[in-house]
Amino acid sequence: QVHLAESGGGLVQAGGSLRLTCAASGRTESDFDDASVSWFRQGSGNEREFVAGISRGSRFTYYADSVRGRFTISRDNDKNLFWLQMNSLKPEDTAVYYCAAERPGRAVQRTPDKYDYWGQGTQVTVSS
Repeated sequence: QVHLAESGGGLVQAGGSLRLTCAASGRTESDFDDASVSWFRQGSGNEREFVAGISRGSRFTYYADSVRGRFTISRDNDKNLFWLQMNSLKPEDTAVYYCAAERPGRAVQRTPDKYDYWGQGTQVTVSS
């Protein structure tokens, strides 16, 4: 079982930056190393959408078109942490952001139903 916890959300003005952190705990060491991890977000009244994903060994990263060039996903398997650096934030980035992990051995997927482990979410609000 992998437990995920996000931190780093908050209120920021348009054009600003935030860095979200997701910490993995539980029976995680080998599971986390072998798992693709991603960030999703869900705005008010919207479905949960894929934001960014990173493969097990950080070789591959994937981004939604709406955030490519502004957001960066990274991970540190030794520390069981992964991050989402968000720059040039826009009001439409306002949402609850969730970190998620797949079962070990799977490639990054863009649909939330493929993920087995989720954090509780952290609110990001971008004011205009």
